[in-house]
Amino acid sequence: MARDTTSQLIAKRALKRRWITWVRMVRYGVNNFTRNAWLTTAATAVMTITLIIILSAFAARLVLSSTVNEIRQKVDIPINLRSDITEDDVKDVESKITALDSVSSVRYVTLDESKEQYIATNKPSAEYLKVISELPTSPFFPVLHVVMKDANNTAELAQLVTEDKTVKSALHPDPRRAPSFSGEKKKVIETISSWANLAEKGGLIVGGLFVAISMLIIFNTIRMAIFNRRDEIEMMKLIGADKNFIRGPFVVEAVMYGFIAAIVATVSGIAIFMAIEPKLSAYGVATSQISADLMAYLPFILLAMIIIGALIGVISSRLAVRRYLKV
Repeated sequence: MARDTTSQLIAKRALKRRWITWVRMVRYGVNNFTRNAWLTTAATAVMTITLIIILSAFAARLVLSSTVNEIRQKVDIPINLRSDITEDDVKDVESKITALDSVSSVRYVTLDESKEQYIATNKPSAEYLKVISELPTSPFFPVLHVVMKDANNTAELAQLVTEDKTVKSALHPDPRRAPSFSGEKKKVIETISSWANLAEKGGLIVGGLFVAISMLIIFNTIRMAIFNRRDEIEMMKLIGADKNFIRGPFVVEAVMYGFIAAIVATVSGIAIFMAIEPKLSAYGVATSQISADLMAYLPFILLAMIIIGALIGVISSRLAVRRYLKV
C-alpha cells in the first residue's frame, strides 16, 4: 500500500515537472517572439503571403472547376429530327439516347416549340413569317437536346447516331442539319478546363516557392536567435538541460509565426475574395457556391491554415536547431 502511494506521488511530481517545463518553454518562446520586432514582422509577413497564395490557389481551382461544371450543364448537342416524325418514333429514339452511360439528360423540343423559340429569339416581322409559312418545306423541325456527362466524351452518342438504323431514319434529311459533336461551347469548356489545370499547377509552383522562401526566412530568424543566445544555451547544456527544453522555445516561436500568419491570411484571403466576387459573377464565373462554402466552412479553413502554418514553422525551426544548435 505504501509502495503504491509512493509511486503515485512520484508520478504526480513527474507530471507536474513536465507541465512546468512545458509552460517555461512556451513562455521563453513567446519572449523570443517579441524580442526582435523586425525579424518577427518579416517572418510573419512572408508566412502570411505564403498562406494567402496557398488559399488563393485552392479557391481558384474550386472556382474554375465549378465554372466548368456549370457550363457543362448548359452545353447540349442538338439532334435534329424529321418534321414528320411521329411521337412513338421520338420516344423510341429518346429512350435509346437516354440509355447511353455518357448521356446526362435528353430534352425534346417539338416543331411548334421550335418555331416559338425562333420567334422569341429573332422577333421576325409578320411579312417574314408569312413568307416562311409559304415555303414548300418548313424550316422548323423537332429537336432532341442531349446533355453529356462529359462534353469531351461524345464517341458513344456519335456511334449510336451513325450506326443505329432507328435513330438514322429519324434524323433530319438535310445534311446541313446533321448532328455536330463539336462547337464553340465545347471549345469554351476545353479552354476553361485548361485554365483550371494551369491555375492548379501554377498555384502549386508559386505556393511551393513561397513555402521554401518562408521556411528559409524562419530558418535564418531562428538561427539568429540561437546565435544571440549561444552563451545562455551553452550554460543550459553544461547544467544538463534536456534537449527538448532547449529546442522547445524555438519551436514555439516558429509556431507563433504560423499561427498569426494563418489568421491574417485567412481573413485577408476571404476578404479579397468577397470583394472581387461580384465582378467575377458579372463575367459569368461560378462563385456563389464557393462563397457560401467559404463562409460555412470558415472554422475548418482557419484550422487547416493554422496547421499548415504551424507545420512550416516547426519544420524550419527544427532544421535550424538541428543544424546550428549542437545538442
